[in-house]
Amino acid sequence: MYIKRDVKQLIFDKKNNNFIQLIHSFNLNIRNIITIKKIAELANVSPGTVDRIIHNRGQVAQENVDRVNAIIEEYGYKRNILASNLALNKKFHFAVFLPKYENLEYWKSQISGVEKAAEEFGKFGVVLDYFFYDFNKESFQKQIQNVIDFDCDGLLFAPIFYEDSVRFLNEYQKKQIPIVMIDSNISEESEHAYVGQNAFQSGYLAGRLISFAVKNKRKVLVFKITREIESTSVYLQRIDGFYSYFKDHDELTNFSFSEITVKDSGTDQLCMEMFKDIHSVFVPNSRAYIVARFLEKNNIKGVRIIGFDLLKENIEYLNKGIIDFLINQRPEEQGYMGINYLYKKLVLQEETESTNYIPLEIILKENYFPNKN
Repeated sequence: MYIKRDVKQLIFDKKNNNFIQLIHSFNLNIRNIITIKKIAELANVSPGTVDRIIHNRGQVAQENVDRVNAIIEEYGYKRNILASNLALNKKFHFAVFLPKYENLEYWKSQISGVEKAAEEFGKFGVVLDYFFYDFNKESFQKQIQNVIDFDCDGLLFAPIFYEDSVRFLNEYQKKQIPIVMIDSNISEESEHAYVGQNAFQSGYLAGRLISFAVKNKRKVLVFKITREIESTSVYLQRIDGFYSYFKDHDELTNFSFSEITVKDSGTDQLCMEMFKDIHSVFVPNSRAYIVARFLEKNNIKGVRIIGFDLLKENIEYLNKGIIDFLINQRPEEQGYMGINYLYKKLVLQEETESTNYIPLEIILKENYFPNKN
C-alpha cells in the first residue's frame, strides 16, 4: 500500500532575507498494517481461507495458497502472535527443575529471578510448574521421572550433577520441546539453550586474580569444600579453568599448588597445618566464607582469598578485608533470562540466541554496593 505525502520544509534565503517554502512529494511504503480481511479481498478468497493459510490449517487449493502468500509477501503482513494467544486464552506451561532453595541463598536468588519473570509474563499465558529436589543425587534421581512424565511446553533446568543430567537430557529430549539450562552447561556443543556463566572462564579469571601483582614465590591452595557430592559440572570446569590460566602463562614459575577437599559436614576439621606457608586460597564455589572464618578465628593474615557469589557470609568477610575477591555470576538474572528465553521462543515465536553468557563481575570491598531493595 502506497500513500502519497507532501512534506513542507522552510529554508532561509540569505539573498532575499526571507524564508522559502519547499514542498517535496514522495511515496511512503506503509507495511505491516494490512488485515486478513484486506488480503482476502485482494486474493478473491474468504477471510477463513486466508486464516487457514496463515496458520497452516486445513486443505486449501494451491492456487489460493500461492495468491495469498504473494500478497502477504508484497504487503508485509505479520500476525500479531500475542493478540492471537490472548484471544485463544492460550496457556504455556514451563517446567522448572531446580534444587530446593529454602536453605541455599544462591538458589533463592535464582528463584527470585524466575518468579520475577513469571509475574511479568503471566499476563501472556505463561504458567510455571515447579519440581524441586534436595541438593543431593538421590533426591535429584527420584524427581527425574516426575519431570519426564509432566506434559509441558518448555523446561528450565540446572544440570548440577553432570552424569545424571546427561542421562536425563538424553531421555527428555525425546519430548522435542525447548530446554534452557541455567547455572552450568553440559557442553558448549549442546543443542539446548544455556543462560549463565562460562564456568571455565570464571576459573580462568580466578587464576588471573590470584597471580595479579605477585612477583615473589607463592603457594596456592585450592580448597574444595563440597556437600554430599564430590563435585558438580560447574565445579570441575572452574578448577580446570583455574589451572589452565597458569598453564597458558608458563612465565609464572613462582607459583606452586596444593589441594584439600573437605565435606561441608567436616568443616570443623580445618586446622592450622592446612594453611602452613599458604599465600593464596582459591575456593571454587560459594563457601569461601568458611576459610575466611577459620583464618579470622586463628588470626592468620596475609592470605589472598578468591571465591564465588554474593552470599551474606561472603560479603561479611569481603567487607572485613579477609576475602579479597568474589566473582559474582548474577543468579537472579540467570533465573529471569532463562524464563525470558522460553517466553521469546514459545510465546513470541522469535529466533533467540541459544547461548547467553552472563558477564562475570569482580567484586571487591571497595566496589560492593548492596541492593537496598
